[in-house]
Amino acid sequence: MTQHVTVNTIRNMKQEGKKIVALTAYDASFARIIDEQGVDIILVGDSLGMVMQGHDSTVSVTVDDIIYHSKAVAPQCKRALLMADLPFMSYTNPDQAIANAARIMQEGLAHIVKLEGGEAQLDTVRHMTRHGVPVCAHLGLTPQTVHKLGGYRVQGRPAADAQQMLADALALQDAGADALVLECVPVPLAIQLTQELEIPTIGIGAGGVCDGQVLVLQDMIGISSFAPKFTTNFLVEGRNIPEAITAYVQAVKEGSFPADEQCFF
Repeated sequence: MTQHVTVNTIRNMKQEGKKIVALTAYDASFARIIDEQGVDIILVGDSLGMVMQGHDSTVSVTVDDIIYHSKAVAPQCKRALLMADLPFMSYTNPDQAIANAARIMQEGLAHIVKLEGGEAQLDTVRHMTRHGVPVCAHLGLTPQTVHKLGGYRVQGRPAADAQQMLADALALQDAGADALVLECVPVPLAIQLTQELEIPTIGIGAGGVCDGQVLVLQDMIGISSFAPKFTTNFLVEGRNIPEAITAYVQAVKEGSFPADEQCFF
């Protein structure tokens, strides 16, 4: 019987120096293929607002959207840990957050929820984890606040911003977060965060030093309308989709992805 990946599994993988591989999925067909190729975490991300619904940001995605797609993915997660995003404005206070997280776990069958933000989310993370909700935090470029940030930009380059991100990361860990996604973060800062945190870091545009990597499926098979710098097309050299996913898994595990051209310095 296949052993299921849990939050303890990914924490142990960090301690053992084994890379964690994550990839998005929004439907049963792709979820099955992804799970079969050995991906450790399947993320039902609010990126579905862009790649599935055709919007220009993640802001329009609702809790019901996440539940619908998570429920479709869940039966295919025979091995992978199923992570689902709490979408924009669904966690403005601890009570709202835990109510929506409960729906995503009970109706959407997710194993862990992900939310964006640092210091402002500490009470929320603490409240959820105290009540048994596994939480993945998300720092750096936080797509739900793209309008506030003024666009999709690298975060944490000024020294003061880097120090704030480090303080936020440590505080989120103390609040009970089980993992941390780092998006569009300079490599030196990602190194410091990964070394100082006991919980695993999962990078997307944050360099190969992170404990794991995550990509949007449509980006890594080259069918997105816009390909971010931090991705590459694995559907090349005559590969089919399962072979492309296997190539991604192998590249992350062996450390050849991301390369310098997919990183920010």
